[in-house]
Amino acid sequence: MATKRPTTIAEYIRAAPPQGQPHLRKLYAILKTVAPDAEEAIKWGTPFFVEPRFLFAFSAHKAHLNFTPMAKGLEPFRKELEKHKTTKELLQIPYSKPLPEALIRKIAERRVRDVRNRDDDAFW
Repeated sequence: MATKRPTTIAEYIRAAPPQGQPHLRKLYAILKTVAPDAEEAIKWGTPFFVEPRFLFAFSAHKAHLNFTPMAKGLEPFRKELEKHKTTKELLQIPYSKPLPEALIRKIAERRVRDVRNRDDDAFW
């Protein structure tokens, strides 16, 4: 019998690896505070905040989580992100390390502001 796929962010967090759930709950709380009116959705099996464009997403993995504010969301913070593992579009946070809450909040706030100001490049 196939397992039921999460349809809400709360279900997604409950289905995540147990060691990651505290990080995921904190991350979710930060994002919810920054974008309280954003639509929450599970798209492609991943939690997203949408207002009306994609603001950010996050995903749980075996030993880490990814916070994805899109490439334009991370770009202004490259210097501050040097000590973290990143790709063009995401910040990877191992469950064994503390969640960089202040940095995540700052990135998320900037992303929301850029999308609300309809920065044409903010989507990607």
